[in-house]
Amino acid sequence: MFHRPSFKYRTFSVFNYVFLIILSLLCLAPMVHVLAISFSTSTAASAGLVKLWPVDATLASYSFILSNSQFVKSFLISIERCILGVSISMFFTILLAYPLSKEMKDFRFRTLYAWYFMFTVLFGGGLIPWYMTIKMLSLDNSIWGLVLPGAVQVFNAVLMLNFFRGLPKELEESAFIDGASHWTTLWRILVPISMPSIATILLFSFVGQWNSWFDGLILMKSPDKYPLATYLQTIIIKPDFNKISMLQAKHMSEISDRTTKAAQIIVGSLPILLVYPFLQRFFVKGIVVGSVKE
Repeated sequence: MFHRPSFKYRTFSVFNYVFLIILSLLCLAPMVHVLAISFSTSTAASAGLVKLWPVDATLASYSFILSNSQFVKSFLISIERCILGVSISMFFTILLAYPLSKEMKDFRFRTLYAWYFMFTVLFGGGLIPWYMTIKMLSLDNSIWGLVLPGAVQVFNAVLMLNFFRGLPKELEESAFIDGASHWTTLWRILVPISMPSIATILLFSFVGQWNSWFDGLILMKSPDKYPLATYLQTIIIKPDFNKISMLQAKHMSEISDRTTKAAQIIVGSLPILLVYPFLQRFFVKGIVVGSVKE
């Protein structure tokens, strides 16, 4: 029998939808504003005439960023960095989180190792020891200097650790009864049903690798080896006007520091916006639900 929703319930639903729509618009407005500035001329942007729609629309800011061939090199370096960095980070994060999620009787020194890794979160050696260590290991001026120092993120390991602890123990026990080892249990049973947590950590790692610019500025000796974030940061802070082509010079009056920074934000955010829809479904519903039958 169909029951008509009460007046209070319908009123709450209307206010709920209105509130969520307004909240969504408030979240989108800054991004739309930045996008409008990136397509506007420097005069309109400097005068504060740009709101949510470009004024005197132009692609000069994007042409200024993309016309340099080094942009393509930096983009490919960032892609390589993300592939290597995220893969290595996920591998070691899972290997670290699994044993730390065990009970004390299964892993005698679990507490000791947990405090050891948490110590690295609370205290750091500083920039100079960090650079000297990378320099002595001959990792500077190479892609491995950007990837290996941050291979183990303790915060991500803690997230993975807590997710492993929340999984039903019957899954591991049934696997051990069937003769599976810890290695087989981890990669063939626990990892496939931990996709919600893995997707979250993967997104965090990807964003961190893609947006990181300071290490590239410190470790790379040549601009040809800069990742995209470092390259965009350098051309915004100190653009090299001596190497501007005739096509760029013709549009210099149409760009400014504000429009190029807006274009930088859009270009830098585009890969994240493309990756997130593929990972978003894992945030909605965990696939571990119903894996243990009574």
